Amino acid sequence: MKSIQQRNHVKIIGQGEQTIMLAHGFGCDQSMWQYIAPALAEQYRVVLFDYVGAGNSDISSYQTEKYSTAHGYKQDILEIIDELGLKEIHFVGHSVSSMIGMLAAIERPECFKKFVMIGPSPCYINEPNGYVGGFEKSDIADLLTMMEMNFTGWASYLAPIVTDPTKNPQVTKHVEASFVSTDPQIAREFAEMTFLSDHRDRLASMSIPTLVIQCSDDSIVPIEVGEYLNAHLPSSTLRIMEVKGHYPHISQPEETLKLIQEFLVK
Repeated sequence: MKSIQQRNHVKIIGQGEQTIMLAHGFGCDQSMWQYIAPALAEQYRVVLFDYVGAGNSDISSYQTEKYSTAHGYKQDILEIIDELGLKEIHFVGHSVSSMIGMLAAIERPECFKKFVMIGPSPCYINEPNGYVGGFEKSDIADLLTMMEMNFTGWASYLAPIVTDPTKNPQVTKHVEASFVSTDPQIAREFAEMTFLSDHRDRLASMSIPTLVIQCSDDSIVPIEVGEYLNAHLPSSTLRIMEVKGHYPHISQPEETLKLIQEFLVK
């Protein structure tokens, strides 16, 4: 039986009194934090981990039924927190991890002090009532079909869309390599869990002070989503970065780090 730390390849850096947990997004692993984690470790104890099925996690622990919703991943976060005896942590979640972490904070608010969401979305699908999520249902269906039919082709197609290859081709290559390294079946199931979920009804229950970092030109999360979150989270601050793409912690790590640090010391 693998321990929780082995299951999620938990890594701890830094010796600070306060703890920050960094949670990666879809198709990624903890290496996506390499440009900001060392600087955070100068002030904080930084907890990094891989979701089951990503990076160097224990893939044998993956269960389709458990991880078909965000609650399976939420449970793993809470188990890591309990295993390490963490309290009043700062949580930084990228993309879908913002919602996974939010569910954990709603369930166990005493474990969290401040919360940072990078490129978050509570719902990715446009609705007739005027909600702008960024995608039609048919777009998501096409994406999932492409993942099934040609996984490598899907990765090379999506990576330039979610980054800015004209400005920083290395970021695009990094993201594409991360996509390709994921088990295709698990990646597809993670994508389905991500893009078909709707957490809007939980936003009002989020009591932790939250910073929403929104990119001005994000093909996955339109600016209306950041504005929607800011309007519906009880205690939130919205900061818009003038950057293209969905990965500001890789493409603009200095600015991303500055926004996080300013929020945490308030």
